[in-house]
Amino acid sequence: MSVLLEVGIVVAYVLAALAVGVVAYRVTDRTAEDYYLAGRGLGTGVLLFTTFATLLSAFTFFGGPNVAYGSGPEWILVMGLMDGVLFGLLWYLLGYRQWLLGRAHGYVTLGEMLGDRFGSKALRGLVAGVSVFWLFPYVMLQQVGAGTALAALTDGAVPYWAGAGFVTLFMIAYVVLAGMRGVAWTDTLQGVFMLSMVWLAFAWVAAVLAAEPGGLAAAMPAEFRALGGGVYSPQWMLSQAVGIAFGVTMFPQVNQRFFVGKSERVLKRTFALWPVLVVLLFVPAFLLGSWAQGVGLAVPEGGNVLPVLLAEYTPGWFAALVVAGALAAMMSSSDSMLLSGASYFTRDLYRPFVNADASEEFEHFLGRVGVVAFASAAFVASLFEPGTLVEIGETAFGGFAQLALPVAVALYWRGTTHSGVVAGVAGSQLFYLAAVFGPTVTLAGVPVLADAYWGWLPSVVGMAVGLVLTVGVSAVTTRAASEDTSVYFESARAD
Repeated sequence: MSVLLEVGIVVAYVLAALAVGVVAYRVTDRTAEDYYLAGRGLGTGVLLFTTFATLLSAFTFFGGPNVAYGSGPEWILVMGLMDGVLFGLLWYLLGYRQWLLGRAHGYVTLGEMLGDRFGSKALRGLVAGVSVFWLFPYVMLQQVGAGTALAALTDGAVPYWAGAGFVTLFMIAYVVLAGMRGVAWTDTLQGVFMLSMVWLAFAWVAAVLAAEPGGLAAAMPAEFRALGGGVYSPQWMLSQAVGIAFGVTMFPQVNQRFFVGKSERVLKRTFALWPVLVVLLFVPAFLLGSWAQGVGLAVPEGGNVLPVLLAEYTPGWFAALVVAGALAAMMSSSDSMLLSGASYFTRDLYRPFVNADASEEFEHFLGRVGVVAFASAAFVASLFEPGTLVEIGETAFGGFAQLALPVAVALYWRGTTHSGVVAGVAGSQLFYLAAVFGPTVTLAGVPVLADAYWGWLPSVVGMAVGLVLTVGVSAVTTRAASEDTSVYFESARAD
């Protein structure tokens, strides 16, 4: 199978997605709410698959199978079961409440929602700044994944930088053109395509392995057949599950989807179906990684196991289709990230701190400029291939997870004060940054800053720090004159 045909399959898929964006552009109003939130009118199927596709990224398609290849298939429990269920519950507890408030007050971003309740543009800017900071490495993650996937598919004929650049150009063109409506429509197409391709790949490889001596049983390494062991301690698994689920809830591109449901019924149907859809994706993807270890496939250092496995057991055209599905996962995550990042920049940073009277037309233009600048900077950073996919993904997940508990307390406790929320958000972020990037620090033999706390990861410990600070500082401080509890507790009601 020629490299030209393999690349042609990928390019054809990308052009089909771009055509959907052109249609969306023609029906999208030039208002911030329509561009960023599709007029808050998404139905169950589109909302489910746009959230699904937004979360399916290079981390899912490549990072997860890589972990399964190296450590065993228990990663399915972390991502497929624990996070499927945990995120569904958080969608109900936090997402539904945000939907009610967004419908009542017209919020577009998380920063707007918090800033309005506490009468603080500083808090609004803090939340936006933290979100954009952690969004950057995750956008970069998609570009790293795209570059390595296309290089592996073409045996280096398409170099890493060209693959990463190709996806970057597509992301910029698509987001500038389509807005949330186009992103949601394409995500639905990409979500169905991705799910179909991973199951076809699973069935194809399973059929080939089943026909070999020993069958599928021989493809699963003996050390992978028992639950636990290695890195899979209870603390590690629970830390990963909690950190990822709470982090996903605060990802800007996911959090904004809490605002876009057409009705209460749509929202509740969507989060009820979520765990089923997640399991349907993660189980085959991570089993493929485990099988690659069992059959003894060698993966180049810094490479990804999935393209290597497909190259070994499937024809080139089929491997190209699956890689197109993986690129769809990356692009459906990246376009949503760029759109959300632009809304945080324009709504929570530019308007409050630079020009509160900016017109909708200028904000629309500025958001598009922000998309180009953000994506280009991430591409330049991706050329240095910083860290592994999993390390980058885990770091960003943990950073976003620090926002979750201060936000939850603010949404449900009238006694939350501005000082408490600021302390919770800032304190947990500082702790997490120091624990991840700083040296190990102990006090009287007790770890203050460390890589792990008796098996628990810093992301979960930082969340506890944020909760204690939010509740504790709120308990000993009084409300500022600008705070308005009625915004959350009297004006938002279900249908």
